[in-house]
Amino acid sequence: MPNGAHLLLVDDDPDLLRLLSMRLTANGYRVTAVGSAEAALARISIQLPALVISDIRLPERDGMALFQQIRSQWPALPVILLTAHGTIPDAVEATSLGAYAYLTKPFDAKVLLERIEQALALTAPSAARTTGDEAWRSEIISRSQSMAELLAEARLVAASDASVLIRGESGTGKELLARAIHRASRRAKAPFIAVNCGAIPEQLLESELFGHVKGAFTGAVTSREGLVQAADGGTLFLDEIGDMPLLLQVKLLRVLQERVVRQLGSDAGRPVDVRILSATHRDLDAAMLEGQFREDLYYRLNVITLTLPPLAQRREDIGLLATQFLQMLAAKYGKVVNGFAPDALEALTRSSWPGNVRQLYNVIEHVCALATAPLVPLSLVQRALRVPTLEVLSYTEAKQRFERNYLVQLLKLTDGNVSDAARLAERNRTEFYRLLQKYDLNASQFRGDGNPVADERQE
Repeated sequence: MPNGAHLLLVDDDPDLLRLLSMRLTANGYRVTAVGSAEAALARISIQLPALVISDIRLPERDGMALFQQIRSQWPALPVILLTAHGTIPDAVEATSLGAYAYLTKPFDAKVLLERIEQALALTAPSAARTTGDEAWRSEIISRSQSMAELLAEARLVAASDASVLIRGESGTGKELLARAIHRASRRAKAPFIAVNCGAIPEQLLESELFGHVKGAFTGAVTSREGLVQAADGGTLFLDEIGDMPLLLQVKLLRVLQERVVRQLGSDAGRPVDVRILSATHRDLDAAMLEGQFREDLYYRLNVITLTLPPLAQRREDIGLLATQFLQMLAAKYGKVVNGFAPDALEALTRSSWPGNVRQLYNVIEHVCALATAPLVPLSLVQRALRVPTLEVLSYTEAKQRFERNYLVQLLKLTDGNVSDAARLAERNRTEFYRLLQKYDLNASQFRGDGNPVADERQE
């Protein structure tokens, strides 16, 4: 039994809710109990449980309607239904549609505990259970509901060998999700090989993927194993699969169909056992219509689709990510930087983040490298975000700033010659000197040699 798993109980009988809550809590589970389908949907939206246990007979919206909505919105969330004799046909239908199990009231508490353990075991791959409940997704920092739902699906998918297509904008963390799926799978101890199909020149990609024999092409002085072979027994992650040339798409399709890889320049095939995870930020449906992506390969790769939300849709994660990145980078650079000023953190949270998590990391690296105090100020965050600083000055402050900058520019222009500067300003020298004294400016500092100009010595 996963220790402390969160269960959601749904029943309009308060006595039954109280009794079940006590028994399940005594067995190490965290329990939330509600009395209606609407309340259950609200709780799931706030925090995704590990399992839902619901009565079929509920006020207003019944348990079947609740189950159907859970299937639609959270397909990886297991559901156990409680039913009276009159609703057994409904419960049987629900199990055929994907409910994990149903129990007839009055039910044996021991049987319920067994069904709960079995349901949780089904949705928690063995690799994840043996390395700690959250170890498989340790690189993915999040507390948002949308990511919790995605990770629940990813963990369920990890138990199979089905090909997975990961969609999402650039910088959302597609490779991190692929690595998490690999760690939660039965292949966790075998290699995870990542290939960026858009970063390798077309003429080299075939050799990189499938390998080559000696003499296969000019410069092939030795035979070389490809990355598909290197991933044998494990997982091959093909990033930016939408950029793969059509010729190589055909060869990859053959590998997926035959489970055999042929090196460039060889007719002999070698069996491979490899799971394919792929990712793209491109619209592959549009690419198929344009003839840029093979339809048969698309359906081989797209057995299951997982879509990463952009950072702007998970704003509750921005502060968490920013703080984590700051701690990592401060240690890397040997800086004493402990956190963000409140207005700086607010600016990070409100930013649009078109580059997603990758852009956030770059911004935090920028502010960490330039930070000179334990708290990162708003101005430094604005500079890293390239946001113009809006500073509202009083009329007097604005006038003083203008005069000071104006005097400095005149002295630079005249190399510190007060007579020339006063003439350009259309002021007499005495008035000009008063202005310099007002702003504590010394004309001699603007000479190239640092010596006073002749007309100053005559004063």
